[in-house]
Amino acid sequence: MKAIFFEQHGEIDVLKYAELPQPQPKLGEALIRVRAVALNHLDVWVRRGWPGLRLDMPHITGSDIAGEIVSINSPGTAWAPGTRVIVNPGVVTAEDEWTRRGEDSLSPGYKIIGEQLRGGMAEYACVPASSLFRLPDSVSFEDGAAPLLVGLTCWRMLFKRACLRPGESVLVVGAGGGVNSLSILLATAAGASVIALTSGREKADNARSLGASAVVDYTAVPEWHTEVLKLTKGRGVDVVVDNVGSRTMPKSLRAAARGGRIVTVGNTRGYELSFDNRLFFTKQVSLIGSTMGSRQDFIEAMEFIFQNDIKVPIDTVAPLSEGIKMVKRMEDGAHFGKIVLVP
Repeated sequence: MKAIFFEQHGEIDVLKYAELPQPQPKLGEALIRVRAVALNHLDVWVRRGWPGLRLDMPHITGSDIAGEIVSINSPGTAWAPGTRVIVNPGVVTAEDEWTRRGEDSLSPGYKIIGEQLRGGMAEYACVPASSLFRLPDSVSFEDGAAPLLVGLTCWRMLFKRACLRPGESVLVVGAGGGVNSLSILLATAAGASVIALTSGREKADNARSLGASAVVDYTAVPEWHTEVLKLTKGRGVDVVVDNVGSRTMPKSLRAAARGGRIVTVGNTRGYELSFDNRLFFTKQVSLIGSTMGSRQDFIEAMEFIFQNDIKVPIDTVAPLSEGIKMVKRMEDGAHFGKIVLVP
């Protein structure tokens, strides 16, 4: 089968587009013909590697898989070949105190397809049968792949960790990526008002089209937190979604309301944070970390997205053969929304 993979960690030049043996499903697994796979920044971080990450090489990234069941090695299953499915990228590999509480992503045994497990940037992929979710006939494979990892991540981040409520205000720091664009859509659909921080007229227009009630261009207003305070009549916002990191966190703290929450699921521009601690305790702001979510979170997120016909913005749909170029586009931050590859 054709696949995009790497045999050693490094920058984008270690990626290859070539033939690999087609995988065979182990007991409890399904073989999926990949019809669409969406990119995430996780693909870049895994490729570069970090201390303690040990992968069986060659490794295939790609957490967002939509396709059709080819075969299934799970006796007694109700799944049938030919069924259109999407795949929950979070996999529970052991039962422990966290999984028993429904906090799957806190478990040391929690793994992610495309990270510790081989992903879907290929023509075929083997995934746990327990991770399958039926894709509605009304939803295309491309639209089905786009919200998987980001949908699970956003759902837990906004509603389980930040406890976002109708009528509250949200600042989304950087509105171009998959998590942030879906955050605008979900927060708006849940009855919150959203301020989007982005750059340039095109991205600003896109953020408004997703439902942002106000947009701040950080290139035109470098001290953008002051503009957020003006828009909220000096109050600040209830929730800040900041997945940028060291470059933005100090200003996110200033933009948060008293008793506000800052929630983060990653970083794209630096992970070593520096901020004025006095603002944290005097404003009583909560800094909340979140990662992925449980199987129930995935089910709730997908049902909400499909039932409300929420479409994650797609920047580009490209063939798998152009995948390395598309990874570069994502790394350069030239996209708005998801980049989807079609094997």
